[in-house]
Amino acid sequence: MTGSKDEVSNVVTASIAMIEAEGLTKYFGDFAAIRDVSFRVYRGEVVAFLGPNGAGKSTTMKILTGYLAPSSGVARIAGHDMSVDRLAGSAHLGYLPENGPLYLDMTPRALLNFFAEARGLTGLRKRQRIEAVIELCDLHAVVGKPIGKLSRGYRQRVGMAQVLLHEPDVLILDEPTAGLDPNQIHEVRETIRKLGQTKTILLSTHILQEVEAMAQRVLFIDEGRLVYDGPIDELTTGGRRLDECFRELTGAGAR
Repeated sequence: MTGSKDEVSNVVTASIAMIEAEGLTKYFGDFAAIRDVSFRVYRGEVVAFLGPNGAGKSTTMKILTGYLAPSSGVARIAGHDMSVDRLAGSAHLGYLPENGPLYLDMTPRALLNFFAEARGLTGLRKRQRIEAVIELCDLHAVVGKPIGKLSRGYRQRVGMAQVLLHEPDVLILDEPTAGLDPNQIHEVRETIRKLGQTKTILLSTHILQEVEAMAQRVLFIDEGRLVYDGPIDELTTGGRRLDECFRELTGAGAR
């Protein structure tokens, strides 16, 4: 994106909110995993969702995707309330959880065929989408090998490919580069950067260099509460590093 901050802000504000969290709270017994979390991600944004382990990132993402019901508040994907209209919302959504499940005895092509049929894709449309995601995620070299024999980087790409089969408008990615080596991280980063040209993406990661490389905006959560929502460049003015901001906004540095 180009132009001044005000121009960028005006463009974003005028856009459609594709991910909405309104007052999300989730209790597990007496424990509040998140409290009153509210934010919006607009069409065409790549937003990083950051916080310490146990801060509430995965809980928030699971509520947004409809995998968990909130104790209170509303989660919407493309305007659909995920508590009551999950199927309609899921048609717009691709969700890659951390360590997403894959069938290790299947080949990538067989897995993609299985998920395409589960998504209701058939005939020519199914074949076109399978070939498109194989190309996008650069799986040609391994498409006939058992997934259990693939490197972690390739498994992440297979997971990304199945998430993209139905051409979702929205992607929610939970630690997509966790456990990868630097070369694999670069490969996954390039895939996400390419997707960010046409998709709305909410991305959770602990690798702050990836945030600066891919995202325009950052959300910080600490102890279940949202503590910052804004452009990355506002945090890093004056040469401040993002890791310094992380420490200041979360953990002991915030209290």
